[in-house]
Amino acid sequence: MENSKEEQWNNPQPVRQENKKIVAGVLAILLGSLGVHKFILGYTTEGIIQLVISVITCGIGSIIGLIEGIIYLTKSDEEFYQTYQVNKKGWF
Repeated sequence: MENSKEEQWNNPQPVRQENKKIVAGVLAILLGSLGVHKFILGYTTEGIIQLVISVITCGIGSIIGLIEGIIYLTKSDEEFYQTYQVNKKGWF
């Protein structure tokens, strides 16, 4: 029993927040013009900008959402987590 506790201290498991890759990717593809995926990731300013762009351009902003959704879903889980949840990269 003593050994297992010692092993746990020597090899701790990293504590991570929930990876939102699938949710953000699917919402970006389906509702990209509304910026919902930005709000899910905690990017309020970027979400508002996305929504305003879509309203002003009559929905052309949805192309940005589609591209971002594809980018989100093609990244590995770790790459997505590091890029968008840890480093907070707001666009593409």
